[in-house]
Amino acid sequence: MLNTSIPSVLEHGVTLDYSRPGKPTDNPFIESFNGSLRDKCLNTHWSLSLEDAREKIESWRVDYNHFRPHSSLANSALALFATSKTGSGSLTA
Repeated sequence: MLNTSIPSVLEHGVTLDYSRPGKPTDNPFIESFNGSLRDKCLNTHWSLSLEDAREKIESWRVDYNHFRPHSSLANSALALFATSKTGSGSLTA
C-alpha cells in the first residue's frame, strides 16, 4: 500500500526522508509521533477522500496538541506546556 501512495504524496509537495532500515533510533521523536498518528488516527478511520482525510487528521492534531496529556511533559498537553514556557500557547505542528 505504501508504494502506491508515494506518487500521490509527492504530487502534493511532500518530501520523503527515510530513517535507515531497522534504526528507529535515528529520529525517535518523529518515530514516536508517527506511531501515535498511525495508531490513533490513520488506522482507526477510513477516509473517503483527501479532504475527508485532512479533516480527520486536523481533528486528531487539535486533540494531540491541546488536550492529550504527554508523559514527557509531566502529563500536560502540548499547548499548556507551550503557554507555560512562552506565554502564547501557539503551536504550529
